[in-house]
Amino acid sequence: MYLIFASLSAIFAALVAIFGKIGLGKVDTTLATTLRAIVMAALLILASLFLRKWDLSQISNKAYLYILLAGIAGALSWFFYFFALKLGPATSVSAIDRLSVVFVILFAALFLGESLTAKSVIGGLLIVLGAFLLIK
Repeated sequence: MYLIFASLSAIFAALVAIFGKIGLGKVDTTLATTLRAIVMAALLILASLFLRKWDLSQISNKAYLYILLAGIAGALSWFFYFFALKLGPATSVSAIDRLSVVFVILFAALFLGESLTAKSVIGGLLIVLGAFLLIK
């Protein structure tokens, strides 16, 4: 089931690049990112309420900290992504952005104790090669 959700995530991430590139035009990237975040927050709040998932008592202080850090990292990612989209071609920006998979492989090995296998190293190198082939 996770493969279906991950595939949907990839499709919608691709649409972010397309819609973002079209929408940026003469719009400031910080404003565009802010508006995107507001829309996302509203949609997610509605989804949480509709699905009856709004139970903050289940979140520990440690979880709050890491969710906060993930939010900061996500906001910075969006900020730089939209800034890059404004300056460069969507294909190149998106290809470089997908290098995040390589960083996840490294960070997961360092911080989560996940195995750094020959398969994951080769996969990461192929992602790097693919990104460099797509940038101009």
